[in-house]
Amino acid sequence: MPAPVPDDLAESFQPVVGTAVMLRPLRPEDIDIESAFVRGLSAESRHNRLLGGTITITREYLERLTRIDYSRDMALAATLMLEKEILIGVARYVRDAEGNAAEFAIVVADTWHGRGIGKRLLERLAAIARRRGVQRLYGDILAVNRPMLGLVKKLGFDLSRHPEDPALTRATLTL
Repeated sequence: MPAPVPDDLAESFQPVVGTAVMLRPLRPEDIDIESAFVRGLSAESRHNRLLGGTITITREYLERLTRIDYSRDMALAATLMLEKEILIGVARYVRDAEGNAAEFAIVVADTWHGRGIGKRLLERLAAIARRRGVQRLYGDILAVNRPMLGLVKKLGFDLSRHPEDPALTRATLTL
């Protein structure tokens, strides 16, 4: 049985431009807003987030995205409340088998790029990982995804060539 959603991690912040954004753990009941979020991503954002691959967005896929074992892993949702709650970004990490390192991933809705959402999500994700004993965060980024490479570099990640795929850059942060 997975650990319960750690609701004590929720916080609100004001992005560069726009209304207040809530950062909180992603919950299983978020499947509908996760579905709308993923389907609303541009082809370029999907390409960058999925490392060029194509994934069919099925109910099972969305359930895997929203059912997190919080005893090991973390998924943060950036949401805002308009007429209803809207998901505008997600950052997550999944620990490796030993539990000392974790692979991260992040995606922000296209209309919210450049407003500090990704930066805040990744800072928060790294802080939570550090508190939970993760010693190293790493992620693979398409070498052509300059905005993401700039963000992780600004946050102190080391960048190196991916050991198996020249189209990817490995970003690593020692916590």
